Amino acid sequence: MNKIEQLEKWGDSHHPKYLDIIRILLGIFLTWRGIEFLMNMGLINDLLKTKFSFGAFGVMLVGHYVVFAHIVGGILMALGIFTRFGCLIQVPIMIGAIIFVHSQEMFKPYSEMFLSVLVLLLLVYFMIVGNGRWAVNFFDKSDEENKYI
Repeated sequence: MNKIEQLEKWGDSHHPKYLDIIRILLGIFLTWRGIEFLMNMGLINDLLKTKFSFGAFGVMLVGHYVVFAHIVGGILMALGIFTRFGCLIQVPIMIGAIIFVHSQEMFKPYSEMFLSVLVLLLLVYFMIVGNGRWAVNFFDKSDEENKYI
């Protein structure tokens, strides 16, 4: 058994049920943020133009990646399907948001820096422990009647 399988087995055995509620709420929140970014795509592109010198195509590509990753990754996390993949595609976005977007407002009151750091920490946690029992693709190896789900 390699290290990844050992980590997955440990994560499945040490996963309380209240964390499934947090995973579902985080997935819904990230999906909502992705839809909000989609509705305000012009503002996202303007923000990216001021922070980066990608050119028009690069700005459009990064903006669409952010929307895609939030919507798809949030849905995957909320349902419990490919939770680790859903977290993995969102970690670079959150690191970029913390470094490039929220770095100037770090010491301002009511900044969204705390929320971004919290979401990043939760994404890393769920990337390690996985989806848990309240997931669409949960399979309990000890339960014989759920063997063929």
